[in-house]
This record gives sequence, structure tokens and C-alpha cells, in this order.
Amino acid sequence: MKARRVLVVWCPDWPAVAAAAEAGAEATRAVAVLAANRVVACTATARAEGIRRGLRKREAQGRCPDLLVAQDDPDRDARLFEPVVVAVDATVPGVEVLRPGMLALSARGAARFFGSEEAAAERLVDAVAAVGVECQIGIADELSTAVFAARRATLVPSGKGAEFLAPMPISELAGEPVLAALRRVELVDLLHRLGLRRIGDFAALTPAEVASRFGADAIVAHRCARAVPERPPAARLPATDLTVEQRCDPPIERVDMAAFAGRMLAAELHTKLSAAAVACTRLVIHAETEADEQFSRIWRCAEPLTPDSTADRIRWQLDGWLTHRALDRARATQGSDPVEHEDSGPDAAITLLRLEPVEVVSAGALQLGLWGGVGEDEERARRALIRVQSLLGGDAVRMGVLSGGRGPEERITMVTLGDEPVPETDPAQPWPGRLPEPAPALVLTHHPEVRVEAADGTPIWVSDRGMFTADPARLQWGSSSWRLSGWAGPWPVDDRWWAHRFEDGFAARAQVQLDAEDKTRLRALLLIGYNNAWHVEGLYE
Repeated sequence: MKARRVLVVWCPDWPAVAAAAEAGAEATRAVAVLAANRVVACTATARAEGIRRGLRKREAQGRCPDLLVAQDDPDRDARLFEPVVVAVDATVPGVEVLRPGMLALSARGAARFFGSEEAAAERLVDAVAAVGVECQIGIADELSTAVFAARRATLVPSGKGAEFLAPMPISELAGEPVLAALRRVELVDLLHRLGLRRIGDFAALTPAEVASRFGADAIVAHRCARAVPERPPAARLPATDLTVEQRCDPPIERVDMAAFAGRMLAAELHTKLSAAAVACTRLVIHAETEADEQFSRIWRCAEPLTPDSTADRIRWQLDGWLTHRALDRARATQGSDPVEHEDSGPDAAITLLRLEPVEVVSAGALQLGLWGGVGEDEERARRALIRVQSLLGGDAVRMGVLSGGRGPEERITMVTLGDEPVPETDPAQPWPGRLPEPAPALVLTHHPEVRVEAADGTPIWVSDRGMFTADPARLQWGSSSWRLSGWAGPWPVDDRWWAHRFEDGFAARAQVQLDAEDKTRLRALLLIGYNNAWHVEGLYE
């Protein structure tokens, strides 16, 4: 059987390119995108100045004072990538979006229409350049190999995929999020420590050796390294009753309306998928408008979609379509001609949304979380929270994400439900001076003031040598008072002196244990002292 050929279009450094386009920066400007205060993407100009992924913001700005810094924003990346998708789809129909910045399509039809794979690649590069974006093309027998080929602007001959991948560093298997699971970095690190430095070294192992020594993701990575099909040729066709649709009343004209509708529809889809014991890996997002226009886009994912990831893709896609509509209206107002693309965007509000799974896998491929994943209880709770958001606004429902920091309050980043749970700072860093474990069961953000006394009733503070001025014996909190049976600290807090967090510039933390004879649920308190007074920062139960 003739090998299937896959064509991948890759726009390098897309998050940085999208950030520069949104800011109206020049093409030669050095741009870096940050997440958790570290560089996650940058332009070629920034790399020439020494900027690399993983650098802290301050170090990156030190290397390039003229650096344009932007925060990571998947919505922006998807919205600005839509013109590229439209341009490619107008040239070669049948586009599948892998992620903002990368898409795939069948190479066979394009090669037959344009005469050869090389001619098809040149035509697509020109089509993407027409919308002001640079891209690279890769063609190979398998999707994963084509992704690697696109990152090197290479057309891999048929049957030569394994030979093409063999000399690449083993770290390449974890370099592309479209192909790699979240824990792929740990697998690559293990393989490197075992002496497998190249992809060819890993591919030389037999499937039985990999399956008996490593996890499920290693089997997928091994198939990728060998350039064999990652999915069976005869994929299971989903049942027709898995399709879900929603009539939009009122019609969708704004992005916030699209986000709300997308979450509700994603919840309904995954309820059906869960009942059928399957998970979706390729999804068609279909929309109809008041003017009887129809739009559709295929999204492909390396791992089975979750309700959150499905809602994200719906929001991104509708954001892109609605943004095109707004731009065309603005051009019409200014007397300019709209961009003439066959799927440039709806001319009227969206009245119907439909989600159609076109490829599903067994639900065993979807690793459920501790809360049961896509179970009925979680879906009911999520629908209730989405209802609260619709009544009070998106920011009314937020969840805590473990962040980096020294104090308990600093280690919590509150993220709006539905947004990507990205911490403000990296929790994996060492954070010297961090409060020792265990963490308080409850963190008090308003810091109620308390009085810590010695045995003779005199208040206690911190001496110039960083010690208590006397042994703590009693704690008074409003009208309540407890004897103290133990304490730890004090520990000076000196990590934010430049921010003027405290009036006199000094603060210290301490832990005090309440006497067990006092009838209370409280067992210990975390105190923070500043402005010559002690305050409760956390409760231990």
C-alpha cells in the first residue's frame, strides 16, 4: 500500500510573532513571551541578542534592554493565527489545526493539484507570506515525522522517516507539545541518563523492550522515533449521536458570548463521550450564521481532549472568526475593500454551533484525574460554576494554583475558571527562606492583629539579633486568649525590601502552638510581624 503523506505548515516562534503583531511592533524588534516570569518563546532577533527559553524576565531584559516583553496568551495566538489557516485552506482544502502556529493537511491532493510536493510547498509558503507571516513546510509519511521535518523545512522522501529522525538529539522527542505528553520531559531525561543520546538509539530498541521497561507514553514516543504509524490505518468511526449542537439565542456577536456557549457545548459533548466510553482526538467545530453562511474547522490533538481543552478550542476558533468579521466591518467603514478569502469570516452573527467528533479512541486512553475526570459529578459541579460565572462575571469563580514563593499567600495564584492554570511564579524553584512544611490549612489575607505576651504580660517583639525579646507564653486574639505550649522562629522576611511591603521595612514570621488543654479546634498559628505588631497569617488544625 502506498504510504500516506502528511504536510505540516509551521510558523516559527508564533507566540512571539503574534505578540509583536498585536503590539504593532516592527518585524525587526526583539520580542519575548513570558509565562511564570520566564521566557517561553522569542523571535530570531531576540535569540541573536542572547535570549533563550527559560530565562528570567530580568535577565532577558539585561541582555536586551530594547526587548518587547509580552505575557503568554493562547487566545491571542489562536485569534491571530486564523488568517494563516484561512490562507492555507483557500490554497489546499482540508486543513487540520494542530495548535496555534502549526497545521497539517494531506500532501497527496496538494501534490497532484500543483504537480509535485515541492511545488505545493512553494505555493503554500507564498500563500502564508501574503498575509504577512513566514512559515516552513515539512512533508513525510507520518504526522510526527512531518512535524520534525517542518521545523527543519525538509521534505522527507517516502520510507526514509526513521533515517531522517535517527541523528536528532533524544530531547527532540519532548520539544513539540503537539506530539509530546506532559511528562515526556521526564522520559527523555531518563533515556539520556541511560545513554540513549539520539533518537536512532531509542528506535533501535525493540517494542517489547520498551513496553516492558517504560510507560505508555514511551511506547508512543518509540513509534514516533521509528516513524511508524502512530494510529491504526482504520480509525474507529464515531457514532452519529455523539454530535452536539446548540442554537444560539441571542446570536453570538462577541467573544465573551462565544466563550460561554463554548463551555456549555463542550460540557454536553463530553457527557456524551463519557457515556459512550470514548474520548475525542479530532474535532470539527461548525458554525452557521443568520445569513445562512457555514464555517467549519478541524482540530487535531496528540492526546484525547478534555472539557477544558475542548472549550478552549471552541473559544479560539470563534474568536478568530468574529475578529475577522469585526475587521471587515472596520475596513468597510473606512472605505477599504474587505480581505477576499473564501472563509475569511462570517458576515452575520452566529446562530448555530455544532461539535462533531471525527476520530475517537477508547476512554482508557484518557487518564482521569483524582476527581473522576469527566464523570457526572464533576460535570454537574462545572455547570453550576459556569452558571455562577454567567450571573456574576467570569472573575467571580476562581481557583487556586500552586505558585512559587516564600510565604503561604505568595504560593497561591488565583486563576479564573476556564483559563489556563498558569502560576505567577515557578513553584519548582528552590525559594531559599521559604516557610517550612506543613503549609497552613487556612490562609488569612486580611491579617487580623493579635498580641503575643511573655509570662509577665509584657508584649513580645523581635530583637536586633533576630530573637524573641522573651519566651512567648500567651496569645490574645480579640476577646479570646490562649496559653502557648511551644513556638518556632522567628524568621526574618527580607525578600521584598525593595517593594516597600511594610512601613518600617522589617517583618518576621513565627509559628506558635496553642495549649492542648484549651478547648479549641486550633492547634497552631502562623504569625507574621510587621509595623511592630503581630498578625495571624495562617491557621493549622
